[in-house]
Amino acid sequence: MARRDTVMRMSVEQPLWRALTGYRVLTMIYAIGLFASAHDEFTRPWLAVAYFAVLGAWTLATLPRVASAAACTKPFLAADLTVALTGILLTPVADAAERVHDGGPTLPSIWTAGSVLAFAIKGGWRWAALASTLVAVANLVERGNPARDTVHNVVLVWVASIAIGYVVEVARASERTLARALEIEAATRERERLARDIHDGVLQVLAMVQRRGAVIGGEAAELGRMAGEQEVALRTLVSGGLVPASRASEDAAHGAVVRTVEEDGPGDGGPGDGGPVDLRSLLAPHAGSRVSLAEPGAPVLLAPRAAREVAAAVGAALDNVRRHAGEQARAWILVEDEPDEVIVTVRDDGPGIPEGRLAQAEGEGRLGVALSIRGRLRDLGGSADVISVPGQGTEVELRVPKDRQRTNDPRGKAEQR
Repeated sequence: MARRDTVMRMSVEQPLWRALTGYRVLTMIYAIGLFASAHDEFTRPWLAVAYFAVLGAWTLATLPRVASAAACTKPFLAADLTVALTGILLTPVADAAERVHDGGPTLPSIWTAGSVLAFAIKGGWRWAALASTLVAVANLVERGNPARDTVHNVVLVWVASIAIGYVVEVARASERTLARALEIEAATRERERLARDIHDGVLQVLAMVQRRGAVIGGEAAELGRMAGEQEVALRTLVSGGLVPASRASEDAAHGAVVRTVEEDGPGDGGPGDGGPVDLRSLLAPHAGSRVSLAEPGAPVLLAPRAAREVAAAVGAALDNVRRHAGEQARAWILVEDEPDEVIVTVRDDGPGIPEGRLAQAEGEGRLGVALSIRGRLRDLGGSADVISVPGQGTEVELRVPKDRQRTNDPRGKAEQR
């Protein structure tokens, strides 16, 4: 079998990093434009020019650093905030005192907010509170007094950064919860798939050994008793235990990553599959002296995996007929090829199923109908209905929609997710 490793990354914060990248570039251009429009009012314009040269080079060189949480490290955040604080503290040295006193913009202007937002996205609201507090102190030192407009700008940056940091933390927690839910779902489906295979093979063999041993007697009876005990233990394990998940969630840079590991085999709808399969060819071996097969004259085409699962569900239904209605019971298989779906009906002339018996059997760990029939059809996007009237036989109707078979392609699954 070919092993396929598919990684699905779920990160609502990634768009925030992209937005921050654009914000830093635009605000850098804005800060330089403010200086260019009033450079003749600066007392030391050469100092401002030197700072803007450093700011422009730093902003462009560090664009990859603000592309993701993994690249945005603590040393980078510290250096980035230092560039912003340095520009704020240099403002009264480079600019005229009148402009500073009248509330003129600092050298980095609103570029400083990008540095604070990087703290918020990377570390949450606590990091945002620390960075915005340092910026607030630098602004108060630059103005020399807590003017009204300065306090207004400080509070605005402080509240906005903390709010964004809190939202990012909530989003990360939601992503981890979703990743865990997908992991549990994958484990449950894997358990059901294995339970179907076990029911179709091992459990039926153990049940047959138990019945035959009781009939033969002697040492065979003891062997049958042991087989019965193992059957009960295995049913309990199948109905109650979880198998190791084939899907594992990871926490990469505080973002949720779900890694799906699947193995493709013939008929699984994977890359190695051929074209559609004629369902009639898979159902033909079930026909016999006690089983009648009625099918269309034209091929009934389904995806390989869908055809195989439907045939297995029909086989499970016929096994139930033989086990519960007796070897002499007759059964009929009807195949209908509708425009949007394929319908396969299995009917018998047995005694029928008493009301509530299916739910009771499922509770006892006898999962023939629940997994081998309904579980298979549910995985295909179809349905399985069991209609039974005591004394009038049982009818199992299997429905498989044709338009859902495209999802057997791995690329189709990735697009849906």
